[in-house]
Amino acid sequence: MVIKKLKAENFRNIKKCEIELSPGVNIFYGNNAQGKTNAIEAMYIFARGKSFRATEEKELIRFSEDGFRIYAEYEDKSGINSLEYSLFGKDRRRKKNGYKLESVKEMIGNLKAVLFYPDDLLLIKEGPEKRREFLNVAISQCYKSYINYYHNYKKALENRNCLLKFISKGMYVDENELISWSYYMAEYAAHIYVMRKEYVEKLKVYSEKIMREISEGNENLDIFYKSDIRSDISDINEAKEEYKKVLTSEIEREKAVGTSLFGIHRDDLLVNINGRAARLFSSQGQQRSIVLSLKLGEGEVNRDICGEYPIFLFDDVLSELDEKRKKYVLDGIGEKQIIITSCEDDNNLNKDVNKIRVNMGEYSSI
Repeated sequence: MVIKKLKAENFRNIKKCEIELSPGVNIFYGNNAQGKTNAIEAMYIFARGKSFRATEEKELIRFSEDGFRIYAEYEDKSGINSLEYSLFGKDRRRKKNGYKLESVKEMIGNLKAVLFYPDDLLLIKEGPEKRREFLNVAISQCYKSYINYYHNYKKALENRNCLLKFISKGMYVDENELISWSYYMAEYAAHIYVMRKEYVEKLKVYSEKIMREISEGNENLDIFYKSDIRSDISDINEAKEEYKKVLTSEIEREKAVGTSLFGIHRDDLLVNINGRAARLFSSQGQQRSIVLSLKLGEGEVNRDICGEYPIFLFDDVLSELDEKRKKYVLDGIGEKQIIITSCEDDNNLNKDVNKIRVNMGEYSSI
């Protein structure tokens, strides 16, 4: 899969642009605050359905304008396709090949991308929420059904938590209604658990291998999925029955605190380095290597499941890697399209690259 062309209008500091991309390495370079990351951000919106750095969409609109439009032409195994996203006031439109998409769920999974940017170090340093988000984004690009299961689980969780909150405040709630929402959660949790477990098993093989290669055998990475049910369960029906037990066994305790204490919304991806918890015992250099291994591993799993590589977006991180790790990434390009942002025109890439200079929201190929 490759992006062939990106167009943007009134997006961030971009008034209007049309960028041609090559199927290999593309580097956006220029001084800080010129708009390099804006191009990466626009591409990733098509993959994830939202920005990786804006909390509100109005932040994406160029100053003094009333809306924005972005467009991507890409090629995958099905042929040439296009995606478009625009927002003007309350008029939000998503399109694929000119046809309207009804929701963000319909956009996700068309253009697939792996993003690696500086805040990804939080995957290791912070708590489980960041790692669950990593799994949710990665799996949803491979399986559209995952998005539906997760959406339905969240709705069931919200309803169950609402009832528990009422109970904690002394209000009357029919016990059968609480059990009913517990069973709904169990149904969706079982599907999510099995998909996460299978995904992590694939990711484990690739990311641990990559880590060994990056470190020349000096660092051993170990990842595994932690949930509320037994790790040996792989059948959806068995998982559903286990979740029913888990979600109904501690209801009295949950009534007291007014929230759900169990379920896939509390799971974690545990990461160890050389037998110790990476969150507590890894250096910053090791954290970069771990995240790089996870991201490159994500790309390999995506290829296995979907039949082709996703696009790799490296936002201002390649410069932070030492020469050995940078060489590992670039020498392994093969069929991958890699898009990099950098403050410098890196002449040491040792590859034929498409160099695009960025200056005040304007993009010019060199």
